[in-house]
Amino acid sequence: MYDANLLCDRLRELNIERNAPMRSYTTFRIGGNADVMLHPGSSSDIIKAITEALACGAPYHVIGNGSNLLVRDGGIRALVIRIGEDMAGIEQDGPVFRVGAGCLLSSFAKETINRGFMGMEWATGIPGTVGGAVAMNAGAYGGEIKQVLKSVNAVVDLKQADLTVNDADMGYRRSAFSAPGCIVCSAVFELKPDDGHAADREAEYRLRRRAKQPLSYPSAGSVFKRPAGYFAGSLIENAGLKGTRIGDAEVSELHAGFIINRGKASAKDVLSLIELVKIAVREHSGVTLEPEIVILGEDA
Repeated sequence: MYDANLLCDRLRELNIERNAPMRSYTTFRIGGNADVMLHPGSSSDIIKAITEALACGAPYHVIGNGSNLLVRDGGIRALVIRIGEDMAGIEQDGPVFRVGAGCLLSSFAKETINRGFMGMEWATGIPGTVGGAVAMNAGAYGGEIKQVLKSVNAVVDLKQADLTVNDADMGYRRSAFSAPGCIVCSAVFELKPDDGHAADREAEYRLRRRAKQPLSYPSAGSVFKRPAGYFAGSLIENAGLKGTRIGDAEVSELHAGFIINRGKASAKDVLSLIELVKIAVREHSGVTLEPEIVILGEDA
C-alpha cells in the first residue's frame, strides 16, 4: 500500500483533491472516495503526477466525465487523474478544430454547428468528454469520431507526443489512443461546411434520444457491449427483465440496455443486477453479455 499523504505532498503544487467523492464525478452518481484526485491544467501536470505516483508506488487511473464508469462502494485506493474543464479549450482555424480532452463532446458538437460546420451532429447528446470519445471511438446514428479525427496530442511514456491518426488506429468502440498507454490531452478534427441542415439533424437526434433513453435518471449509458448479430437491449427485454430491480438499481423500462440509479443505488446493487441480467440472458438466448462500462475500485 502506498502512502497517500506522501503523494499529496509531492503533488502539492498541482490542483489536487483529497478523498474525492467519486459519486460527484460519475454520471451514475455512485461510488466511494478516491484517495487523491488530480485536476490537471496541462499535459505537464499529468506527466508530473504520474511520475510522482510511480515514485510512490501508487497506481493511477485516468477519467473524463465519468459517463461510462462505475466506482465500487469502497472507493479507489489510487491517484485519479480527472481531465475536465481545466483542459477544455476550443481553437479554430477554418474547418480545423483543436479541442481540449476535457471539453464535453456535446458542447464541442453544438459549438461546431453554431459556427457553421457539420459532421458532429450525432454527438450532441453524448455525455462524455472529447478525450473519452477519442479513446473509445465514440459514435451514434451512423457517425463516429474516426470520420473527423485527424491527430491527437497525448502523453505517451511520460512524454508529450503529436500522433497522426491512421485507419488501423480506430475500430468499433476502440482506438489506439486509450489510457494508460496513451492519455489524450487534445485532438484535432476537420469538419465540413454546414449544408444548411446540421441543426435539423441535431434536433432530430436529440428528440430520438429523449424518446428512447432514460435521461431523467443517473446512469452510465448502455451497460453491455453489442454482441455480434444482436442488440443487448433487445436480448434483455426479450428475457423479460425490463423494470427488474435490486435495491435502487433498475433495468430501465424505457431502454433495457440501461441500468438506472433511482436515487440511492449502490455499486453492489448495480453489479448484482449486471450478474442477474447476464445469467438470465444466457439462459434465455444462449448469448453471453459483456459489460461495456468501466468498473473501478474496491468493495466496501
